Amino acid sequence: MSYHPSQPYPPPMPGVVTPLIAYPHPIAPPPGCAVLVVSVNRGPYLVPAPATSRFKVDGRVVAIPGEGTWHVAVPAGPRDVRYTDFMGIPVITTSLVAQPGAAHHLSFRFGGWRNRVHDGYGTDVTRFGMWSNYSILLVVLAVGGLLCCGLFGLTAAFSASP
Repeated sequence: MSYHPSQPYPPPMPGVVTPLIAYPHPIAPPPGCAVLVVSVNRGPYLVPAPATSRFKVDGRVVAIPGEGTWHVAVPAGPRDVRYTDFMGIPVITTSLVAQPGAAHHLSFRFGGWRNRVHDGYGTDVTRFGMWSNYSILLVVLAVGGLLCCGLFGLTAAFSASP
């Protein structure tokens, strides 16, 4: 079931909701809050990207245990949302203005080439998306290969000269 981002978010589960805690089921936002509906894929990696990254809202860590869809209550207003690596370096960042009582869909996609975030309409809302681990590995191997082969070629050229 998907909700339009400007529609009020219906409360399917009763109970007290604490802001900045991820719930695996739809939640009703507390008064003055909105809900981030965060979808996270595992990425093409051997170790899933959500397992090694941290989800942060305005610099505060929100514990999202893994891939899937998570519901997070956030205070209304402008929000900085990002995934960082284990050292705190941003991997994917975006920002939004959370409207009270509304659900804001964000889909974090860890890809083979670039990491991106999309809203509920499929629009790319990435403010910063780092290259994926595989593309960084390809660049490092290419540069390392050129340096290594160039050094080997220079050594061979100087040792062959009379």
